[in-house]
Amino acid sequence: MGHRVLNEQKQAETTDTSGRSQSSEKASRLSELACAIGFLTRLPPALRAGHPPLARCVWAFPVAGALVGGIGALVALAGVLLGLPALATGFLAVGSMIIATGALHEDGLSDTADGMGAFTRERALEIMRDSRIGTYGALTLIVMTGLRASAISGIVSVSGAPEAGRLIAIAGALVAAAALGRASCGLVLASLDPARKDGLGAQCGRPGPAALAVAFGFSAALAFVFLPVGVALCGILAGLVPVLWLIRSARRRLGGQTGDIVGAASVLCETTALLAFAALL
Repeated sequence: MGHRVLNEQKQAETTDTSGRSQSSEKASRLSELACAIGFLTRLPPALRAGHPPLARCVWAFPVAGALVGGIGALVALAGVLLGLPALATGFLAVGSMIIATGALHEDGLSDTADGMGAFTRERALEIMRDSRIGTYGALTLIVMTGLRASAISGIVSVSGAPEAGRLIAIAGALVAAAALGRASCGLVLASLDPARKDGLGAQCGRPGPAALAVAFGFSAALAFVFLPVGVALCGILAGLVPVLWLIRSARRRLGGQTGDIVGAASVLCETTALLAFAALL
């Protein structure tokens, strides 16, 4: 009888420990999700002191991206339903996404463009740390913003599909491209050492393979759910091409990554994916 009571007590303790472990794991994942949203967007919850290491939050980066893409999709769909010109709809959608992120990635893109024009590694890093924008940075922002708006205008102009299917394709393209762009941030962090000992790139750390797999798996799932398989696959592959080029260039020119490189990767990936979607839809 005594052994039976002891066994029941041990089972109860094991169950209680397992329950606490699962609850702690769930709390950790929610904390990482909140950290990713607070870091990559201006949406609540705001990033707080004592947040988890950013490398652990990489799996949730595409979720934050999907939220930003969702805002752009709502604006694009509103433009379609209101009968606005396609190009105006594209610019409004891009503008809404930039506001949602506080132009975080665009800032990184412009600094990267300015820095990559320097002749030495030291000068490049110095320029990228300077808050002022140069000619290369300004022109790159204009071109990339115009390309994104143009791509979205092409997507909203897609014809030959039922209205419901057209609206789903528009929303899916924007959400999937934005998610993929944020997943590419993790790829840069995983592929390169920090170019500086301080700064955002050094603070982020290096994400593990599991976090990276979840990030790209989630992004790919969004693309395949809302878009034709061939279109989704081509968009994903196209989006990765400039990111791989940027990783190679940053390794050769800077010896690693900075926060600006990470932000630039997001914009390059998202823009190229949108262009591919626009060409194939």
